[in-house]
Amino acid sequence: MMKTHILGYPRIGAKRETKKACEQYWSGKITLEELLETGKQQRQYNWQIQKDAGIDLIPVNDFSFYDHILDITLTVGAIPERFQALKDLDPNDLYFAMARGYQEGNHDIIPMEMTKWFDTNYHYIVPEFKKDQQFRYFSDKIINEFREGKAYGIDAKPVITGPVSFLLLGKEKEKGFDRLDLLNNLLPVYNKIFSKLQEAGAEWIQLDEPFLAMDLSDKQKEQYRRVYQLIRDKFPSLKFMLATYFEGLHDNTDLAVSLPADALHLDLIRDSGQLDEVLDKTSEHQHLSLGVVDGRNIWKNDFDHSLKIINQAKKKKDATRLMIAPSSSLLHTPYDLDLEDDEKNLPVRIKNWLAFARQKLDEVKTLGLLANEEPDPEAQHKLGENREAIRSRRQSELIHKSSVRQRLNGVTPDMTSRQRPFSERHKEQVKELNLPEYPTTTIGSFPQTKDVRQLRRQFKRGEIDREEYESSLRDKIREAIRKQEEAGLDVLVHGEFERNDMVEYFGEQLEGFLFTKNGWVQSYGTRGVKPPIIFGDVERKGPMTVKWSAYAQSLTDRPVKGMLTGPVTILQWSFARDDQPRKDTAHQIALAIRDEVNDLEESGIKLIQIDEPAFREGLPLRRKDWQDYLTWAVQAFRIASSGVRDDTQIHTHMCYSEFNDIIQEIANLDADVITIETSRSQMELLEAFGDFQYPNEIGPGVYDIHSPRIPSSEEMQDLLRKAAGVIPKQQIWVNPDCGLKTRKWEETWPALENMVRAARNLRHQENGQ
Repeated sequence: MMKTHILGYPRIGAKRETKKACEQYWSGKITLEELLETGKQQRQYNWQIQKDAGIDLIPVNDFSFYDHILDITLTVGAIPERFQALKDLDPNDLYFAMARGYQEGNHDIIPMEMTKWFDTNYHYIVPEFKKDQQFRYFSDKIINEFREGKAYGIDAKPVITGPVSFLLLGKEKEKGFDRLDLLNNLLPVYNKIFSKLQEAGAEWIQLDEPFLAMDLSDKQKEQYRRVYQLIRDKFPSLKFMLATYFEGLHDNTDLAVSLPADALHLDLIRDSGQLDEVLDKTSEHQHLSLGVVDGRNIWKNDFDHSLKIINQAKKKKDATRLMIAPSSSLLHTPYDLDLEDDEKNLPVRIKNWLAFARQKLDEVKTLGLLANEEPDPEAQHKLGENREAIRSRRQSELIHKSSVRQRLNGVTPDMTSRQRPFSERHKEQVKELNLPEYPTTTIGSFPQTKDVRQLRRQFKRGEIDREEYESSLRDKIREAIRKQEEAGLDVLVHGEFERNDMVEYFGEQLEGFLFTKNGWVQSYGTRGVKPPIIFGDVERKGPMTVKWSAYAQSLTDRPVKGMLTGPVTILQWSFARDDQPRKDTAHQIALAIRDEVNDLEESGIKLIQIDEPAFREGLPLRRKDWQDYLTWAVQAFRIASSGVRDDTQIHTHMCYSEFNDIIQEIANLDADVITIETSRSQMELLEAFGDFQYPNEIGPGVYDIHSPRIPSSEEMQDLLRKAAGVIPKQQIWVNPDCGLKTRKWEETWPALENMVRAARNLRHQENGQ
């Protein structure tokens, strides 16, 4: 009989209990003991759900209060030197300080960097390494959670980021060394973890090595061989499962199957074609974990398709050496479809096409039962229900719209380029906008305070009518414009008070989208998002943002930016349909955004920002697959942005990404201004633009909005000087790293005032005033 297991489970809570507890702890409303108790309750809730579903091996240490990479960073004692001043803090407070920064008493410490987790919208905290980096066993989290799971009565499988991937996920903070050279220092700490787990009774240990599905150098491959042989030699009786995901093994197949692990997990959603080669090359004693249930999307599993893959494996490997699993951790899916009881948002017919994390547990278990020689009647009944759901979706008339198809087929080359090149249209924009050097602006959103969220809830529930709702929004916009003028900002925004989320807001006004009430997914730390579901062809119903941008512009003589989310980001941050190429969906969205851009321009808005923070996130993990994606992604942005006059300035925004290897494609977007996140890296990310001699204008973020700290004007001025040393000052805009919706007003205005002061001081100094 095949065993079932999962690689990880969502952790923010079905109703965001973990998120809420963390934020209450940070604001002093609950004690540390109450926070830790909430974590324990959440872990045990997750374990019970999996136990009830009949999952055989249940993961432990997949829970985190903030980020699993930060967890292992603290566990191995890789604490950056600047945090040594906080050595007297409780380890939990040190952990949060590393993630969020620390500004109390005489301490003002910037947080660690954050970046995207492979090609997902999850963000992890980036480990920092020095040439002489030392590691030490610092935290018992892994051991404690294993013991807790064992005491709870589950067959607990610890989940740990593997040592090679851990180092590759990090960053050298000084030149002159390769972080993989630190493996000899790191391995003794991992060995101590393994020893403690072995003493505690662990049988299986899952080591996540996602870099086995990435392009690897010869040195990296050799380090994999060396390290895992050393681990096997020291722990011959422990069972290690190497987990790969988000891609196939491809040219790393020989490496992966040669490593002395007891099991190898394959993502067969991203690459089912890898199975035959792996089956031919694994030893008869090695287990294979078949990732046949999609850990990244919410569409119901096609049991017949999955059973075909499982039976393919059974022909070459004994069933007792096969395991059934999701393709990756279920971290990237919402908790439970049963929490969705609003048929208006999610009609029963379409709901029957979906599976969230809890339903995916049942899919894994049912596939395990169906793969037996004699499946039980209940499993056979579920197979029949599954076939009907799959047939219903394939044949549904809800999915396709001929008008959308016709318009998509009618896209011509002239719809993907501006009238004149940047060097010429820039002169028109300078004349039209009349902005100073180092113009100041924000990325778009202002704090989504409790009263703003309550206002939207009241309107949604029918407790207030549209007139009262919109009147309250106009009051908030009016106040935001007034405060921005007082702060001295050059280019203003309306604040986005009407928006619940930068993707969900647009999806609600586009055909082909559906929404959930409790479909929360962790984006970073305590930040959760509810990705829309793209189930069919996409079309704009009518203007989506024009009313609010035009109203804000009517209140001021300073220019107001129109704020839109770009087509690639809307695609990436939604649960996209899987029945057509992603390119087609992106271009459908691009045409809808194009209509909105043109309407904004017609209403008198002279600057229009089309955010694409997920542009790099969509990049395939293997370089050989990049060009196809980059071609259609750039084209999508240009379809959306190219219908305007030369004197209308198009902005875009990208964050938490490395740009070096796609800088040409970023230039090909042909945005007049790009704003990027650079403050946590101390402007390091800007170097790619300088080396490339990026021709258009750039706004490098001068303060980190994901931290509550308020940076001084001197700190931001220093960052601007660094920026001016990399790119010409005439190209520089001044802005925060990202939108301000997660911050408080008492943090926002002082920081913006300091930012404006930094820009003004720099102007005066450079002009000799």
